[in-house]
Amino acid sequence: MNGLKIALAATALTFGAHTTANAAPEDAFGTWRDATKGSTVRVYSCGGGLCAQIVKTSDAGAKDVNNPNPALQKRPIAGLVIMSGAKKSGDNAWKGSIYNREDGQRYSGSITVVNKNTLELQGCGLGGLVCSSRTWTRIN
Repeated sequence: MNGLKIALAATALTFGAHTTANAAPEDAFGTWRDATKGSTVRVYSCGGGLCAQIVKTSDAGAKDVNNPNPALQKRPIAGLVIMSGAKKSGDNAWKGSIYNREDGQRYSGSITVVNKNTLELQGCGLGGLVCSSRTWTRIN
């Protein structure tokens, strides 16, 4: 469970249900800052869903060393797609699978638009028994 919390704190993308009337699902698209990890993440429309890609990390040159697949352990974290094909699950929310670079595992996750400048992320493991949340702030 500790690994899950660390992983979700690093790159989790599940968002809670704290929305406002002014938020719209398309407000999720843009560039966001995860202050906890110091990463910049681009959230964009893809294949009728939502995708998220790490575009910059505070640890330049970092590799995906925790990936269980040895062939992927040398790929850079910058450029890594951590969520793909998330589907709309509510007025201002998306649900999908999140890749956690801290432990190399995938978790169920969600992104909820709180307002135009705030996303709430949540990632869950163990069938939803253990979850972790964080807030991202819009860069542009």
